[in-house]
Amino acid sequence: MDSKIITRIFHSIFLLSLFSSVSESHQFCDAGIGYCESEYGVASGSSSKILIKGGTVVNSHLQEVADVYIEDGIVAAVQSNIKVGDDVTVIDATGKYVMPGGIDPHTHLSMEFMDTQTIDDFFSGQAAALAGGTTMHIDFVIPVNGSLLGGYEAYVEKARKSCMDYGFHMAVTKWDDTVSKEMEIMVKDKGINSFKFFMAYKGALMINDEILLEGFKKCKSLGAVAMVHGENGDAVFAGQKRMIELGITGPEGHALSRPAIEGEATGRAIHLARFVNTPLYVVHVMSIDAVEEIARARKSGQRVIGEPIVAGLALDDSGLWDPDFKTAAKFVMSPPIRGPGHGKALQAALSTGILQLVGTDHCPFNSTQKSLGIDDFRKIPNGVNGIEERMHIVWDSMVVSGQISVTDYVRLTSTECARIFNIYPRKGAILVGSDADIIILNPNSSFEISSSFHHSRLDTNVYEGRRGKGKVEMTIAGGRIVWENDELKIVPGTGKYIKMPPFSYLFDGIDKIESEYLSSLRAPVERFKATS
Repeated sequence: MDSKIITRIFHSIFLLSLFSSVSESHQFCDAGIGYCESEYGVASGSSSKILIKGGTVVNSHLQEVADVYIEDGIVAAVQSNIKVGDDVTVIDATGKYVMPGGIDPHTHLSMEFMDTQTIDDFFSGQAAALAGGTTMHIDFVIPVNGSLLGGYEAYVEKARKSCMDYGFHMAVTKWDDTVSKEMEIMVKDKGINSFKFFMAYKGALMINDEILLEGFKKCKSLGAVAMVHGENGDAVFAGQKRMIELGITGPEGHALSRPAIEGEATGRAIHLARFVNTPLYVVHVMSIDAVEEIARARKSGQRVIGEPIVAGLALDDSGLWDPDFKTAAKFVMSPPIRGPGHGKALQAALSTGILQLVGTDHCPFNSTQKSLGIDDFRKIPNGVNGIEERMHIVWDSMVVSGQISVTDYVRLTSTECARIFNIYPRKGAILVGSDADIIILNPNSSFEISSSFHHSRLDTNVYEGRRGKGKVEMTIAGGRIVWENDELKIVPGTGKYIKMPPFSYLFDGIDKIESEYLSSLRAPVERFKATS
């Protein structure tokens, strides 16, 4: 078939599959937060036609100097020397990289947790993301009293103020027939193709191995990705108790109570996933021992995805020993940020393919919220920032240092997430028919990170003072320029919910593996009954 015909067909399919965006503007300001949505707005005369000229267009499989033409929120052409009319906004990207917007696979916006709620909601968190070059994120829906449907409805309401595209994972915190049926509804009707199981947070979110097995089996039947938070919750509980008995109540007790147990839980989840024969996604991989478990499983051919987060790549646990509580407490997250050496090991695992993509676990609590645990580290809300910083830190840590290529960068920050959660090439690519979620990165510019000018509502930043090379100078989301000249141009309510279908590439061949396993059993054996 002629390549031009194929291109037209591809373009048409994507146009038909688009979700209609919300055009109505919503202006609101939460009193007392110090962050007002009405500060931002989209210029009424902004063009729906954009031409990006002369940049190096980078996909995960190819980089080339080309022009990119955008019309009505879709990439309409990628080729050299595109000619356009006067009604098109022309952007000169000469000497710069034109790449798919980042996709953050791991965020917690407006999440109720540890007697408080994350400080960033679906507007402020997304504003921060867009300023940092991320154009889509996938947030974790927490059930309401164990109800998946109740949780979903609550998060739909929370997300009404969204200003960029987003999707949902779903957590499973208990097991019964209702949960099983609701998982089917989530996959078949709500566009959710992944379920997270917490192996930690005893007495709150933690589930046991029996529920893990039931959940894994259900995920397999639905073509949904099973995800785990890999820590041994019982050991954590015991470790916390021991630290308190030793009189260690400060933030350093958080790390000391959770040593060398991430690998055990990660390995246990991997073995159970192998027993069920279903793909497994390990969230926020933070330690060498967890990496070793993932490496061993992948070497044996098991479908295991490992997701490190920016904090694990770029930080060590030294901040937890800071004599200032406010400074130390901002680093408290779970699994904890590990000691020196773990970050470099995670970077190496990314560069060699042992780990597949980078998230953030953006779960921010301000200093007032963190002070809930000033006399007991167990009461410090767990979580750090990262949704705005991820793209810059990964570029500076991994590309500038020479550990990965520019195409690898696109894969780790965008494409692989789109593939795992089955929305590629609509997302994660600059191809004809893809959504026009694009960033322009200048490798010769520099960035600086500070809580004094970041876009999160957070009053601290775990990357405070960090500087590096490579800056996202423009973000285009849904065909609209939303970040330019260090200014946001966004309106609440313009983001779209992206449904994610089941049975991504991770499930390819699973049925054949199952068939080979069954044929290898050589059972049941027919036996003669003994006669008396």
